Amino acid sequence: MRQDRKYEFRCPLHGFIQVDTWEREIIAQPAFQRLRRIRQLAWTDYLYPGAMHTRFEHSLGVMHVATRLYDAICERSKDILQSELAYNEVGLDRDRRLVRLAALLHDVGHGPFSHASEELFPEIPDGSGNKYEHDIHYSAEVIRQELKDAIENNPFNQANYRISANEIAALIEGSAEAGSSVFWRELISGQMDADRMDYLLRDSLHAGVQYGRFDLERMINTIVAVPYEDRAPRLGVTEGGWHAAESLILARYFMFTQVYFHRTRVAYDHHIFKALQEMLPKGKFPPPYGKTGSKRNLQQYLKWDDWRVLGLIADGKGGEHGARIATRNHYREVYHTPEVPLVEDIEKLESAKAALGGLLAAEQSAGKSWYKTGESDIPIQSERASRSIVPLSQYSSIAASIKANRQTLLYAKPEDADEARQIVDKIEGGGE
Repeated sequence: MRQDRKYEFRCPLHGFIQVDTWEREIIAQPAFQRLRRIRQLAWTDYLYPGAMHTRFEHSLGVMHVATRLYDAICERSKDILQSELAYNEVGLDRDRRLVRLAALLHDVGHGPFSHASEELFPEIPDGSGNKYEHDIHYSAEVIRQELKDAIENNPFNQANYRISANEIAALIEGSAEAGSSVFWRELISGQMDADRMDYLLRDSLHAGVQYGRFDLERMINTIVAVPYEDRAPRLGVTEGGWHAAESLILARYFMFTQVYFHRTRVAYDHHIFKALQEMLPKGKFPPPYGKTGSKRNLQQYLKWDDWRVLGLIADGKGGEHGARIATRNHYREVYHTPEVPLVEDIEKLESAKAALGGLLAAEQSAGKSWYKTGESDIPIQSERASRSIVPLSQYSSIAASIKANRQTLLYAKPEDADEARQIVDKIEGGGE
């Protein structure tokens, strides 16, 4: 089979996405095909009926966007890449492959219904109290274990690149094993990464909304490698693209408030969490790592996808919450704080919770930041001869002042919703 043969996936967002024989072989692996059975937006189709797309098509899209960004950076910043990072043409060609594969595989560790199930990941046994994460733990381990053979034993890779599964996983993790290639991690996980650019546009398209729209072409046409005197280069944009970067931040904000944290969608995230908790052994997914050399834990984890969960719900599993999903009889929101609550709002929230008592069925909080200033601030390079570098937050008053969403939603069962609303209405009105 010719290694340079091209194959195409028709994408509703990007048109045709090309892959070669090696990439197609990786895509054909069961661990990647599993992404066809994981919805991108969990139960959002119960609210926006068109939002039935999967992690499979999103992953292809991220690879496509990351490649376009990579090529633009190489064209516009080749001198920086050569002088600051010691790249030559061979090195750039090799890292282009590495970035494509990291972008393609960054989500292979997702659990059923995407982010809705992540609270059921077990804790890392290091005393920190932190949970394993889908990308830097599960995805990385899937690449090292399940996809290693398709990556490393491909004749085209062996003859030309010798890219290892560990290198791809390390780039996703951002670990030292990625070496100088870690420069490109911002294309995979950063404030203007390919993942974010694809999902905002793709989710908007399928949900039938405009909230996630931003100027992708302008981002591609202005992205650069920004040099610093006292530190390694970073990804940024030229001055003409700062409004596009700002619009990316706003798109994320609007999509979260209007789609991702919509009260009905949040209710179904709660229901799938509770239903899965009843279905899973000990109420948790298996950890990504087992005994040395054992693949059992990871293989058990990979058996969990949306199809399996839907089958169990259809068979009556998942208790009350499985039944509510099956009949679309979700909890009802009866109270919410503002997105950025003040002290008096927190006091009202606590009063509402106390007054509701046993009628309070669930409490969900956002806790989402839209933009991080400081070290993570997107650098903007002046188009004047000085090529001075200024953080985006100094150009954009929005980036400088946008507050994290700290909204809290309170829910009651449908049969209790009217009574619960009457109780909290008295609190809102200042009554006893």
